[in-house]
Amino acid sequence: MTAPAVFKPSSALSKVGPSAISRMMAATAEMKRQGRDVIGLHVGEPDFNTPENILDAANRAMRNGETHYSALDGSPAVKAAVLEKFRRENGLNFTADEVVVTTGAKMMIFSAFMASIGPGDEVILPAPYWVSYSDIVEMMGATPVILPTKAEDGFVLKAADLEAAITPNTRWILINSPSNPTGTIYSAEDYAPLLDVLAENPHVWLMVDDMYEHLIFDPGTFVTPAQLRPDLRDRILTVNGVSKAYAMTGWRIGYGAGPLPLMKAIRAVVSQSTSCTCTIAQAAAVEALTGPQEAVSAYLAEYRSRRSLIMEELHTIPGLVCAAPAGTFYAFVDWRALVGSITPGGEVLADDETFCHYMLQEHGVAVVPGAAFGAAGYFRISFASDEQSLRQGMARIRLGCAALTR
Repeated sequence: MTAPAVFKPSSALSKVGPSAISRMMAATAEMKRQGRDVIGLHVGEPDFNTPENILDAANRAMRNGETHYSALDGSPAVKAAVLEKFRRENGLNFTADEVVVTTGAKMMIFSAFMASIGPGDEVILPAPYWVSYSDIVEMMGATPVILPTKAEDGFVLKAADLEAAITPNTRWILINSPSNPTGTIYSAEDYAPLLDVLAENPHVWLMVDDMYEHLIFDPGTFVTPAQLRPDLRDRILTVNGVSKAYAMTGWRIGYGAGPLPLMKAIRAVVSQSTSCTCTIAQAAAVEALTGPQEAVSAYLAEYRSRRSLIMEELHTIPGLVCAAPAGTFYAFVDWRALVGSITPGGEVLADDETFCHYMLQEHGVAVVPGAAFGAAGYFRISFASDEQSLRQGMARIRLGCAALTR
């Protein structure tokens, strides 16, 4: 009799599994498949359709035969659009060799780490952080160094904490602004002392994830570090993409700009992994970055209205605390006053996982545990959903909280 096959996963996956968001998506989908009524406030994806002008550009590209391989780091047209975006919106001038277009911004982050870190290296991650950051670092055999930030500081990393965390093994610090999950935006004043610390530690590089750049509720507050310290540009990788601002998550177009030696190494990773991104999606991204921008403003106005709705509801639910996010479409909610509460079924809500499981299974609303973002005692709500879903979801959270006893 043939022995059953035994699968042995690679050492790169020894500490990594599906993200908390992916697990919540799977659980929600299964409940819906079973016919259960679930309100999903867990997915970080615009509920809008991609604008018509972008769809038209993709259609033209297909009809014109733009269905073959492009250069592995992006077609000349999409790279020109990225270069113009940086010049127009950020006052940054890069060369085409300093830009790489990837299959989503996550692939840019993955490729940059694949190209630059390994066992023994450390990457500093201010917490809360996007769930994939730490897992990607661990997949490279490196060590994520988690630096907690405080709600009372607006979840902004302080220079003294950064300086204390840097060791001879530190290779990168990664900052996401506006932040998923908190909505925090780093101002020029917030960045300045951190960049001073970076300047004093020439072995440390800075990666900035600017994916939510256009989802900011107070105009004029966005800056990116390469603008502020041109003298540090040879150690800064600026990551961005079209997914969130243009409702193009499924098109999978991200990009990064940085110093030539790094971008050359990233090209090598891309060449042996994805090769070029979808050429039709590249043509769509050109239109997104260079075409009319009215849709972006319209989406932002809708998110602003939804933020107001969510905050009004949260402020009336005993046990929950949340500051209004300055950007993104997320609210990061503090539920620590309810930790240890008991559900009507007798379960003790000891941590974020049990709280979110209770809300999903007993009240049919999906949210994401804060521990997945490196911040236990919180959960994340996405308000990238229509008003009716948001009102129903918040009503269910209210009911779930009210049913708890101490």
